[in-house]
Amino acid sequence: MNKENLVSLSKNVRKNIIEMIYESKSGHPGGSLSCADILTYLYYEEMNVDVNNPKWDKRDRFVLSKGHAAPALYSVLAEKGFFSKEELKTLRKTGGLLQGHPDSKHIPGVDVSTGSLGQGISNAVGMALGLKAQSNNARVYVVLGDGELQEGIVWEAAMAAAHYKLDNLVAIVDFNGLQIDGKNEEVMSINPLDEKFKGFGFNVIKCSGHDYDELDKAFKNAEETKGKPTIIIAKTIKGKGVSFMENQAGWHGQAPNEEQTKQAIMEIMK
Repeated sequence: MNKENLVSLSKNVRKNIIEMIYESKSGHPGGSLSCADILTYLYYEEMNVDVNNPKWDKRDRFVLSKGHAAPALYSVLAEKGFFSKEELKTLRKTGGLLQGHPDSKHIPGVDVSTGSLGQGISNAVGMALGLKAQSNNARVYVVLGDGELQEGIVWEAAMAAAHYKLDNLVAIVDFNGLQIDGKNEEVMSINPLDEKFKGFGFNVIKCSGHDYDELDKAFKNAEETKGKPTIIIAKTIKGKGVSFMENQAGWHGQAPNEEQTKQAIMEIMK
């Protein structure tokens, strides 16, 4: 798929995110918008999946470790065809398909239930190790938030990933610099992130999380790397695409009102 089509798709993904969070009056727009391009690239360019057979044994696995960004995942899954776009209206509603965090038992295309920060990458490491044991060539991709890296379990998982030489594991950090309480640097600094992961034995790649050419190079680098796991530190903008949400920690977990929703969609689709 060419870059123009990916950009068009990502606009639809962002529009869906805003509409579903407005409809539910609850959700996390900032971090969903920041990882929208990454997820679009993964599902349309990188990952080998089958919408008609979501549990296909040879499929690549995806884990949204930052589970609060579920609207981004749901939007991409609906656009891809795992379920009807009508289901997006059920976000966080009683009896609806789409819970506030990913649910692997009920939602087609969701491989792991996530929400407790830090645990997603541990799941991903276990999955990658299991695939190796089965001589299954499928790969595992996991998206983490940068604030999530303050969790100690992330570094236990990183240590295990390098120890077992899991070159079928690619972790992607949605590095938008903000978390619920403000700037990462002020809450609990995680820098120098690249040097830390290098010290843990990872192949480290830095790129823009909004530039499809850079993402393409990063994932190709990951595919070519053997004998060690890869982490892609993708620089992003929290609230990307909506002027009044961009780089604002206050939009971590706040739903827009009707007027804000109209403005957001207009800005996204222009």
